Amino acid sequence: MDEESVRKQLTCIGEDPNREGLKKTPERFVKAWAYINSGYSMDPKEVVNDALYEAEDSNMVIVKDIDFFSTCEHHLLPFFGKIHIGYIPNKKIIGLSKLPRIVEVYSRRLQVQERMCSEIADAIMEILKPQGVAVVAEGIHTCMVVRGVEKVNSKTISSAMRGSFLEKSDTRREFLSLIK
Repeated sequence: MDEESVRKQLTCIGEDPNREGLKKTPERFVKAWAYINSGYSMDPKEVVNDALYEAEDSNMVIVKDIDFFSTCEHHLLPFFGKIHIGYIPNKKIIGLSKLPRIVEVYSRRLQVQERMCSEIADAIMEILKPQGVAVVAEGIHTCMVVRGVEKVNSKTISSAMRGSFLEKSDTRREFLSLIK
């Protein structure tokens, strides 16, 4: 997106892109849009780097309430919320800060929440090779809040389960009870 395109959009909605409050808006928008969609330039393997460590056991690890911000690919409107990630180590654990960084890789793209969960789970499975991964996202979609059905209090919950979280109901149940 370039500044001229933003000026055209402002004109299309009946605004004057040269009025005082909008003069620098195209420049600000282009910078903001690049940041909001910065996940395309990130590689989850590079984000994790070498932050993999020997696991002393195979107890479940959970990082919950990871804030995320994304953009709905259908309406180009924001959606945001919390992501909860659990995994069961298989010889390796990951630096805890790396899980939110993996979330950033996939949330900072044009997305649907369901695919975002799957991409995060698949990346963790590929990089860490754990016994299993669980990802649950709770999102508020502004495309449902400010337009369409206008349901302010609605939340969308999606999940992606891999390995032992998919195969073992007790493991899945334990994870879900711990993230409540």
